[in-house]
Amino acid sequence: MNQYVLSIYQPDGPVPEPEILDPMMRELTALNAEMQTAGVWVFSAGMHPPETATVLRAEGDEVLVTDGPFTEGKEHLGGFTVIRVEDLDAALHWARHYAEILRLPIEVRPARS
Repeated sequence: MNQYVLSIYQPDGPVPEPEILDPMMRELTALNAEMQTAGVWVFSAGMHPPETATVLRAEGDEVLVTDGPFTEGKEHLGGFTVIRVEDLDAALHWARHYAEILRLPIEVRPARS
C-alpha cells in the first residue's frame, strides 16, 4: 500500500458563512468516517490561516525567522489528509469526493516512505 497526501487549497479571505460552511463540514465529516471504515484514512488536519505561519530560513551561519506565510499568493494550504491506498487511481477516487464536497482544488501527491 502507498501513502498519498490530499492537499486542500483554499482562497485567501474570510471563512464562508455558516449556511455554506456547515453543510460542507457535515459532508466532510461523513467522508472521513467512510474513509476510516474503508481503512484508507491515516491522518488529516485543518490549518490555521497563513498569517499565523512562521518561516525559518538558513542564510549563512544564521537562521532567519519571519512571521507570515512562506509565499504570498491568492490561495493557501487549508488542510490535508493522508491516505493509504493501492495506487494513484484509488487516491484520485477519494480526492474526487473532497473536490465535490469542498469545491476547492485538491492536490494529490504520493508520499515517500
